[in-house]
Amino acid sequence: MKVFYLNHPHQFNKNDFPPHVLALGFFDGVHLGHRRVIHAAKKKAREMSLQVSVMTFDPHPSAVLGKRMKVVKYITPLKEKIEIINRLGIDNLFVVHFTENFANLLPQEFVDQYIIGLHVKHVVAGFDYSYGRLGKGTMETMPFHSREEFTSTTVEKHKLNEEKISSTKIRELLAAGRTDALPSLLDRYYSTSGTVIHGEKRGRQLGFPTANISLSDEFIYPAPGVYAVRILVNETWYLGVCNVGFKPTFHEKKPENPNVEVHIFDFDRSIYGDAVKIEWHQRLRSEQKFDSLEALVEQITRDKQDAQAYFEE
Repeated sequence: MKVFYLNHPHQFNKNDFPPHVLALGFFDGVHLGHRRVIHAAKKKAREMSLQVSVMTFDPHPSAVLGKRMKVVKYITPLKEKIEIINRLGIDNLFVVHFTENFANLLPQEFVDQYIIGLHVKHVVAGFDYSYGRLGKGTMETMPFHSREEFTSTTVEKHKLNEEKISSTKIRELLAAGRTDALPSLLDRYYSTSGTVIHGEKRGRQLGFPTANISLSDEFIYPAPGVYAVRILVNETWYLGVCNVGFKPTFHEKKPENPNVEVHIFDFDRSIYGDAVKIEWHQRLRSEQKFDSLEALVEQITRDKQDAQAYFEE
């Protein structure tokens, strides 16, 4: 897959690309609703004997258009989004840098420069996709703005149990710690990436050494608690139990940021500085404060047993 990064105004010409079919969307999470759009684009590309492309945007519009600049956390930050879309068998990915100037394009200007101007012959997007200043362009206006240079397909909402599959729903489930419900929306377990850093080293003293994972500001992390997880270390998956939270047993004052640490089963190597990926399976319990280290060790022992039982099932 070729990845093209576009800054507005972009410098590409129509003839820089072969004619292709384009799937449009932000695609945070690349969930099953998004995949329906992308698969529809792939199907249309086969019918038209054309390449298939995806266009996404970075950062999220809300990070740019709000009254104050804010940090937006993602289900799939750009790097992860690119990896997932690549696995879907796409020929080209366009990543448009979202700025105020880009957002101020009139709908017709967006179509002229970013669809017709990139040699697109068919556009596929979800029913709620909008484009141009104030989102005035919609899939209903797309044929009018096409100048008869391309055709379009609108993909209707994808539902699960009569509820729309959406990035908003996934964010709600993460906030509730319901990682077990995410595979039915994502077609995969939710995962986050980070780097192993030095922590307070209490886990080893308690008999449960842990890998402390640096938090990336870009990722949404599940609600505080203890989870059965898998962790990818040097291209090998291991089972483990993860605590994400503020360690109230040891901290009277709540730290500014949560801590993520994984006790990896049957593992005894130094991996400080290594990049890892955590795959979040099942929340075992909420975070709690213990009156003694003995009570904490007893609970960690039960957490490990519960996680092992989960994976055995």
